[in-house]
Amino acid sequence: MLEAAVVAAGKLRFSLPCTPAAMPFFWKPYTSDVTNFIEDMKAKKPTLEEEQRAGRALLWDRALDRQAQADWRDANVAQQPYVYQTQTTPAK
Repeated sequence: MLEAAVVAAGKLRFSLPCTPAAMPFFWKPYTSDVTNFIEDMKAKKPTLEEEQRAGRALLWDRALDRQAQADWRDANVAQQPYVYQTQTTPAK
């Protein structure tokens, strides 16, 4: 902590204490409001994480069909540089 001492000229002079303040023995680390909210929500609804995993499995955790991806890639038609212009020469 800084200690302030008033000097005769009306200015404050700050000095550091000789011994630094020790951390309290039962010091509790800081947790943010968001962390507290999430922990509270998990405590109120214990099945939340399981439901999140099930929802993720619906969209993301799927086996890929490499053959279908290759077919899709091969069927892709190249786009002309200016899409709104009428094509004057036949495609090759």
